[in-house]
Amino acid sequence: MMDKPTNNRAWFFVLPVLALVLFSSIVPMMTVVNYSVQDSMGVNNFFWNGDAWFRDLLDPTSEIGARFAGALMRTFAFSAAALAVEVPLGIAVALCLPRRGWAVGLSLVVTALPMLIPWNVVGMMWQIFARQDIGLFGAVLTGIGLPYNVTQDPVSAWITIVVIDVWHWTPMVILLSYAGLRAIPDAYYQAARIDGASRWAVFVNIELPKLQKVLVIAVLLRFMQTFMIYTEPVVVTGGGPGNATTFLSIDLVKIAIGQVDVGSAAAMSLVYYIIILTACWIFFTVMTQLDRRRDT
Repeated sequence: MMDKPTNNRAWFFVLPVLALVLFSSIVPMMTVVNYSVQDSMGVNNFFWNGDAWFRDLLDPTSEIGARFAGALMRTFAFSAAALAVEVPLGIAVALCLPRRGWAVGLSLVVTALPMLIPWNVVGMMWQIFARQDIGLFGAVLTGIGLPYNVTQDPVSAWITIVVIDVWHWTPMVILLSYAGLRAIPDAYYQAARIDGASRWAVFVNIELPKLQKVLVIAVLLRFMQTFMIYTEPVVVTGGGPGNATTFLSIDLVKIAIGQVDVGSAAAMSLVYYIIILTACWIFFTVMTQLDRRRDT
């Protein structure tokens, strides 16, 4: 029996999109690369600087290197804190959502509502919400005797930014987890009921392994978003108090626009980009290998 010939003509419909994406990404990237190897003495007055910006950036003893290392550590810490809350919380809420009936659509729509709000609007909402005088969040915490001041206390600022991100983006984890749970065949649950498995045993041995691929996507998306957070901390805390919430994206904008230092900012953005790609690649590779070992 002869194999059916493969028709690759469908790629011609995809090629224009690929060309547009490559053009819109490569041209800005090449501009950044060009700035990263030059220095400026004024408007449109550039001269070759080689890899000096990168050497300074990766040297923790230099001013820009210490600044970059501090912002990088704060960004990693924020990503870890947000993921540590959002992933377990998203799975827990997804397990509680109804599986049948009219309440399914309503619960999913209500769950997804925070994701529809733009970043700058979220920042303004929580800037008012966190105020000690009129903000419900800040006034309640202050009223019960907790030391809370988002503009002067670094701990308060950190808690507020993490809570904002959890409120805004945990719905993504919930929806992905819910879709993964709905994809599990009923035969698994029937076998668990016959064996008399507990609810925890069903979750550990059936639901969690089946959610692994979905959770890889969820964690990758949330890591990239948390690692590039900008609008919410800028609007709510301004990167303060001090440099407590000055993440890498905020520091990059301050250097590029505030100090008009496009050379070091371009070098920082390239290193920033490589770190994100490397972390995502490592995480995806590790999770893929674990999934293959589990299947074998």
